[in-house]
This record gives sequence, structure tokens and C-alpha cells, in this order.
Amino acid sequence: MNRTDRLYALVEELRAISPRPRSARWLAERFEVSVRTVERDISALQQSGTPVYAEPGRTGGYCLDKQHTLPPVNFTPSEAVAMAVGLHGLTGSPFHGAAAAALRKLVAAMHADDVARARLLAGRVRLVAQPPAAEMPRLLADALSIRRVLRIRYADKTGVGSEREIEPLAFVGMPTYWYLVAWCRLRRSVRVFRTDRIASVVVTAEEAPQRDLMDDLRVPGEASALSLV
Repeated sequence: MNRTDRLYALVEELRAISPRPRSARWLAERFEVSVRTVERDISALQQSGTPVYAEPGRTGGYCLDKQHTLPPVNFTPSEAVAMAVGLHGLTGSPFHGAAAAALRKLVAAMHADDVARARLLAGRVRLVAQPPAAEMPRLLADALSIRRVLRIRYADKTGVGSEREIEPLAFVGMPTYWYLVAWCRLRRSVRVFRTDRIASVVVTAEEAPQRDLMDDLRVPGEASALSLV
């Protein structure tokens, strides 16, 4: 077991029996390391802010303050990308460094497969300046992660409506609107849809085929790819 895994396991062991303590010797035997190694690990946890305390006495040991900790939380790839979008909006603010650290912790707690999916999803988001605050329907917001063909009702700039089946490819956040880049089956080419003009969304049962068109995507202005820090 490497040190990172052991630190996590130490916290989980102490959480499981909290508020009762575990002695350094017991923990050393449990994780097959020396007592000195356990003491160094506990010190590292305390310095990182983990509420681990030492109880003196013959029956004492280390214990975890359960009221000041949270159990492991499983974040989905979409939730991780949502955090990354929020972090982008803090660029230049006094809170950017703290938010970046929080995102790194979030990614570190995720399963490797979910991290890979999150990075793939983040790579399909482009941001130009500060993205708009306007909300979009949940079915539309999940368009990239569900990977299904969508049937939409869309109004062009003149107000003329049309119904189309599209294969979502990417989101682009501009200062005023969000745009959905997709393969349009009606036009048989890539089209960009302003999300506030999409009147309705139906998720079909058909899985969208893989299309690697992101390298060809040209976005005006100073566009930046979203990333998981």
C-alpha cells in the first residue's frame, strides 16, 4: 500500500470507530508499518487539517472528530466539469487559488474511470471570457454526458422554427450566450445552436456516434479549453 492510500485508509479506520481511539501500535500492525511511520502519517493528516486528536492514557490513542468530517462523496464526471466551469468564473479573484485547490481534491477523490470521462467531457467545452449566467434546460445541459441523439425544436435569428435531430459535440460559452455545437442531420454538417433558441429537447434512445471534430472547431475571440486542474 502506498502512502497516499494508507493516509486515506487511516482516516477511514478512525472514522469507522469514532469517537473511540486506536493506538499507534494497533494501527501499525493493521497497516504493516512501524509505529514511527504511523506517527508521521498522523502528523501529516493533522497538518492538512484533518481533525485527528491524540487521547492520552493506557486506553488512549488517536481518534477522529466525526462531527468535523464528511464521508467520501462520489462525484459524477458532469459534476466535476460543473465545478471546473465555476472555477473559470473566479479567474483573477481572491478565491481562485482556494477554488483550484478544492477542484484538485475533488478530482483526487474520484474513481480513475470517472476522472477520464470528466477530462474527455471538459475537453469538449470552450469558454470565451466570462460565460453567461443564463440557465439552460437540464436535458440540454446533460447533452454531452448522456451521448444520445437529441430531437430539438429550434428557432433561427428570424424566428423561423424547425425540428432537427442533432448529435451534440461541444459547448461554447460566450459573454452573452451559451452555444451547442452539434452535427445536424437535417443539414448534414456541423451547426452551432444558440441554446436560448432551443424551444424543446427530446432525448432519443439512439446513441450518438463518435465524431472527432473538436480540433476543427474555430471559436472567435480568446477562447480557452476547459480543463480539470
